[in-house]
Amino acid sequence: MARLAGVDLPRNKRMVIALTYIDDIKKLRNEISHYTIEGDLKREESLNIKRLSEINSYRGVRHRRKLPVRGQRTKTNARTRRGKKSGPIANKKK
Repeated sequence: MARLAGVDLPRNKRMVIALTYIDDIKKLRNEISHYTIEGDLKREESLNIKRLSEINSYRGVRHRRKLPVRGQRTKTNARTRRGKKSGPIANKKK
């Protein structure tokens, strides 16, 4: 990001500490303003998912059912999306 904005950073220093010139900070802010970040990005993403769900697309249905959206198998795996396995427990000793 710093290279795109034309800001030279000294090696082995953190970005915030290294930026002492106001012009450098302005350049970086200007470069970052071209991207969608933080709250705007989350809002945009949730609106896209809501739109898919409302038009009953395949991806929207998968989002609603909390299943993998991008074609992964679900017979095995998909534990992250489906949650912890909960099945019948037979003959449990006390």
